[in-house]
Amino acid sequence: MEQQIKISQFLDSEGKITQLPRKQKAKLAVLEYLAGKFQPDCVYSERQVNAICDEWHTFGDFYILRRELVDNNLMNRERDGSRYWRPSED
Repeated sequence: MEQQIKISQFLDSEGKITQLPRKQKAKLAVLEYLAGKFQPDCVYSERQVNAICDEWHTFGDFYILRRELVDNNLMNRERDGSRYWRPSED
């Protein structure tokens, strides 16, 4: 619940991300929220990742969300971008 309180200012009434915060701590909290929309250890195509990111934000830039998920180790991907997956939480 603490995470929800921190990121609520970046979500609309439907829980969609309205902006990516500039501060790293808040940005990471928002990205962790988005990463939670992916099943751990399930393999996704780039198109599927784009669709999920697109569904959960309102500012029209799923590319940056996908890149930030990978750059912050919340999603893994093959070098060629053919497969993406959320690491397991062990």
